[in-house]
Amino acid sequence: MTDGWDWRQPGVGGAPAGQPMAGHPPAGVPATPRDGGQPPSPWWSDALADPWRDPHAPAAVVLPAAPVAGSEPEPVTDPDAVGRPRLQQLLVIPLVTALLAGALGGALGYAFALRGGAGGAVLGAAPGTAPTLAQRPPESLAGVAERVLPSVVTVRVAGLGGTSEGSGFIASADGHVITNDHVVAGGTGKASVIFNDGSSASATVVGQDAESDIAVIKVSRTGLRPVEFGDSDALAVGDPVLAMGSPLSLANTVTAGIVSALDRTMHAGEPGGPTRYYAAIQTDAAVNHGNSGGPLVDAAGRVIGVNSTIKSLVADGQEAGNIGLAFAIPINQAKRITQDIIGTGKARRTVIGAQVGGPGSGTNGSGVRLAAVEPSGPAAGAGLRAGDVILKLNGRPMTEPTDLIALVRKYAPGSVVTVEYRRGSSRQNASVTLAADAK
Repeated sequence: MTDGWDWRQPGVGGAPAGQPMAGHPPAGVPATPRDGGQPPSPWWSDALADPWRDPHAPAAVVLPAAPVAGSEPEPVTDPDAVGRPRLQQLLVIPLVTALLAGALGGALGYAFALRGGAGGAVLGAAPGTAPTLAQRPPESLAGVAERVLPSVVTVRVAGLGGTSEGSGFIASADGHVITNDHVVAGGTGKASVIFNDGSSASATVVGQDAESDIAVIKVSRTGLRPVEFGDSDALAVGDPVLAMGSPLSLANTVTAGIVSALDRTMHAGEPGGPTRYYAAIQTDAAVNHGNSGGPLVDAAGRVIGVNSTIKSLVADGQEAGNIGLAFAIPINQAKRITQDIIGTGKARRTVIGAQVGGPGSGTNGSGVRLAAVEPSGPAAGAGLRAGDVILKLNGRPMTEPTDLIALVRKYAPGSVVTVEYRRGSSRQNASVTLAADAK
């Protein structure tokens, strides 16, 4: 191969192939100037190494030299090949995943909070800030309940028709318990009492008064904690009250309400039994069967009434329930009757010495007409006569004959009451000193 500049086909007008041409030194022999000529061109000197000087020169393929024994080849890596994960990658992947999950959870929580109206607000107080029972004020409802409940009991009396169950409360440290007459009526005189802590004791009936619906039983246990008595005459409509007892056998139940009315005259009783009269305290505290005989207490924890009856919308013979109309015997009356029963075994009944009822006793809501007056009774002593119409008793209007009976029995024998009455067309007032009946 020549440089392509002065190429001669081998064997044709020139030197054989592989032999230098005339005037050209062999390869590797430094060129010398021809005699009397110019030295070879520098361009010509590298022509043998450049086959691209002549576009007509044949191409030459150059093969890489064989590697020298003992030398390592240069490592070749494929950038598209899957390699082993590095430690940094193993740590970064879960970290990024956790951050994404946290961000997604926070976004969803915020969206749900906004949808629920929370607006991102922190709800509730820090743990441990709720008051304990000991920290509640004694005048709070919880404080009153804590103080009174140990004195409230469940009363069970066995009778021919089964077991009667009601409530009661401890009236004296030596074991006297006040309850309703209709709780113990029909029993054998034996009863059992279940205390607030679940313990029980036997009891006996000391005495009962059917017309006032008060009974007293005696528990064979001493060192008991009696209730504190209040003044039912000092009550006002709207005063807060609590009713306690065992409604429907649910012991230690407390319900709250207010005094709805005062001197609500009641007359109740079972067919063939005695008729009960009393001027009741009306309350909207929930009272149900089993509450009978339990205490009605004021905001200071003092007993101001004995839960006795309820109004109901059901027909006779059906199970009645609370509709917010419950009635309690005023404690001033119940306490007086209890003292009579403990002291004498029976209660005194307060009377005015006149009879109401019968034809002409009603006056269309404008008073109660006296049908008869006992000659030596309290009414006769105050100048009242048969035919007089009682309009008011201590300012309380009379509309039904039972109003006069119930209100008279509210007071103790010997009490002086003011009676406003009508005789003919004139109105007059009289002071009447009430008395106990002869029974």
